[in-house]
Amino acid sequence: MSIKAITKTFDMGDGRQISLETGKLAKQADGSVVLKIGDTMLLATVCSNKDAKENMDFLPLSVDYQEKYAAVGSFPGGFFKREARLSDYEVLISRLVDRAIRPLFPDDYHSDTQVLIYLISSDLETMPDSLVALAASAAITVSNIPFNGPISEVRVARIDGKFVINPTRTELANADLELIVSASIKDINMVEGEMKECSEADMLAAIKFAHEAIKIQCKAQLELAEMVGAGTKREYCHEKSDAELKEAIQKACFDKVYAIAKTGNDNKNIRKKLFAAVKEEFVATLSEETKKEKAFLINKYFHDTEKDGVRQSVLNERTRLDGRKLDQIRPIWSEVDYLPRAHGSAIFTRGETQSLTTVTLGTKLDEQIIDGAFIDGKNNFLLHYNFPPFSTGEVKPMRGTGRREVGHGNLALRGLKKVMPAENPYTIRIVSDILESNGSSSMATVCAGTLALMDAGIKITKPVAGIAMGLITDHTSGKYAVLSDILGDEDHLGDMDFKVVGTRDGITACQMDIKVDGLSYEVLTQALEQAKAGRLHILGEMSKTITEAREDYKPFVPRIIKLEIPKEFIGAVIGPGGKVIQEMQRETGTTISITEVGDIGVIEIASADKASIDAAVAKIRGIVAIPEVGEVYKGKVKSIKDFGAFVEFLPGKEALLHISEVSWERLATMEGALKEGELIDVKLIGTDPKTGKFKLSRKILLPKPEEKANA
Repeated sequence: MSIKAITKTFDMGDGRQISLETGKLAKQADGSVVLKIGDTMLLATVCSNKDAKENMDFLPLSVDYQEKYAAVGSFPGGFFKREARLSDYEVLISRLVDRAIRPLFPDDYHSDTQVLIYLISSDLETMPDSLVALAASAAITVSNIPFNGPISEVRVARIDGKFVINPTRTELANADLELIVSASIKDINMVEGEMKECSEADMLAAIKFAHEAIKIQCKAQLELAEMVGAGTKREYCHEKSDAELKEAIQKACFDKVYAIAKTGNDNKNIRKKLFAAVKEEFVATLSEETKKEKAFLINKYFHDTEKDGVRQSVLNERTRLDGRKLDQIRPIWSEVDYLPRAHGSAIFTRGETQSLTTVTLGTKLDEQIIDGAFIDGKNNFLLHYNFPPFSTGEVKPMRGTGRREVGHGNLALRGLKKVMPAENPYTIRIVSDILESNGSSSMATVCAGTLALMDAGIKITKPVAGIAMGLITDHTSGKYAVLSDILGDEDHLGDMDFKVVGTRDGITACQMDIKVDGLSYEVLTQALEQAKAGRLHILGEMSKTITEAREDYKPFVPRIIKLEIPKEFIGAVIGPGGKVIQEMQRETGTTISITEVGDIGVIEIASADKASIDAAVAKIRGIVAIPEVGEVYKGKVKSIKDFGAFVEFLPGKEALLHISEVSWERLATMEGALKEGELIDVKLIGTDPKTGKFKLSRKILLPKPEEKANA
């Protein structure tokens, strides 16, 4: 039996060919596509239920990206040796797809929908994260699921001054700007990336360059859908409606909501109560039967009215929910060294958003081990973001780290890592605990992280701050408002969430999600310029607390010194089964790690106590020292035999001190001459030409009997 697959192949514009194949694998899914470029292959599938759950007013969409270890011919780590829960890396890629496709489903489509993308083959050079959205969108496009796409994503990087689309893993290492851009043929709808203090103009140029490549990929998907014959989308009806009730709520509540929004109140709990009172006043006019039967629609229509009233108030009055001007930043206060035993700590509070952030400095042994199918290695710079329910005054079960927390932490990390010092001996862990939240807690994490790093004595190149921008538009009137430092409500009710991280001199990271069609480059330019002004203001407020890194680390922070030794001595320092290095760490109270770099061994010794470090250094130098004939050493008697004593004159190096070399007096026996553990001075007087063993003397360092008599 032969299966006829349908394949669309197109050129990326640089000679590389991408093929999209459907009809061969996973045919029971609503849509499936295999994307292939070189030896890299992705399988994307989509399934969507025919009906929606009752009283559902949102799209229950789940997106999972997973890398199969067999794709690169390797085994998973761990005890079970199988793919398990998604890694943070896979979660971040899943979010890239989710954020790109979610806004393109119809607003009234509420069926459970699942998109799965598997990396099933990899050449280890082609970056799969820049291709997953193309594969996912193609699978949806060839299905009968309603979708206002297609979309695609590409990575745009600037390498040696030139923009490159989807560079290889090796090429990407030399980039000074890297963005993942998602768009339809018409509009940009998602951007995320990092850069080395680039200008707003350069970032816009990169986005425009990426969009041209995306248009080619969207066109290929449409052509594939035509080849498949994917025409009419499925019919659905996922929402009940009551036009009379909707009109009644709009008429009774819009003006009241508008008035509350226009007045402005900087306490979100008070605003919440005021809006709830408007709803309760209207609900009180309804019969008990209507309240019960129409409860879902009442909530939905009031939410729509509240959203419309707030948006119109901002557009018409040019003031915000909390009374601020469009470009005004909320009050800021910060503090460092709040936690006495943390290596670095800071509190950053902006309005009703607060982060308590700590910095912990560790050694090479604290590095994170990354075991992935596509990416493996070690990581010495970590940032973890926590969002407990009390930060918004809520009660929720604690179920581990969520995808939102992984994404927010990654954005903050990308912004901060661009200002980390080139020479850094530490493994650094930053933890941001959000204690209050009302808008842009990830940007508060960036600011608190900068302050905590400086408090810890990490010599960052420049302070970094972050700001979240919002947008409210009305396509009917053409009005729009760009909002600086958005509230949680403004994020929820607005059309854009655009986070920008940077120094005084340029952008280091960004993340943008667009919730509407038709964002012009004119509006995007204004948002970037307004973000720059806000960022500079925030940096000015932060400088009132601390302006540069502390001169020294805190007294209890481990100091790390580096030694370089010849490669051949690494085994001697470690010892059989790690015996020597473990004993050294136990005796000196230090933490010691060894890394082989080319022809040398790099040893890092860490301790908060200088004397401990000095003791470890002396021991290591003793091990790697080359014994020199004529040198005097402080030796330790290890064992006593009839014919002499074995003395450790350098760490790990023992030699026989013959009974004839112990003293000028002729000794008949070693009894009483020396004790095990005794420290004595010995001189290396030569080596045995046959065996190469060292020969020691103690008596040569003692006065001769006649000299003693003459004295």
